[in-house]
Amino acid sequence: MQVPKRRGEEEARRKRVHDDYVTPEKIVAMERQLERLKKTERPAAIAETQRLAEMGDFSENVGYQISKANLRRINGKIMTLEERLKTAILIERGASADGVVRIGSTVAVVVDGIQKSYEILGSSETDPTRDRISHLSPLGRALLGHRAGDEVTLATLVGEKIYHLVTVT
Repeated sequence: MQVPKRRGEEEARRKRVHDDYVTPEKIVAMERQLERLKKTERPAAIAETQRLAEMGDFSENVGYQISKANLRRINGKIMTLEERLKTAILIERGASADGVVRIGSTVAVVVDGIQKSYEILGSSETDPTRDRISHLSPLGRALLGHRAGDEVTLATLVGEKIYHLVTVT
């Protein structure tokens, strides 16, 4: 039996960009989480579900229903992590051999007389408060493929901003 899906969910799924770029640190963290789920959380959830199943009548056993939902959630996380690890594209840190900005580069720029530094990563590891931006963001997209000394113009809500690339590492 196929589960019906809402039109909005389908549209959101189609629009979602799959970004498989991850750093070695993120891969290690995902592997640790996967191991914890498989070795600790899932066995505990299975044991709890079996214990509650022994109480009889599944249709009126709320604890059993909650336990089954928890087990489904854990299994879903495991499947998601395994798929992400299978499709992961490892980010090499630094500029390319010819000094061009790529995913994994750290770029120092001057904008409006202020020097800023950005690390360009995959979308799952971005943190603008720590100057880690996605290669899919407007600024990340604009910086890719440029070298130190280039100027990049970016259209913003308040007008165009010019970013002068100082260094690419």
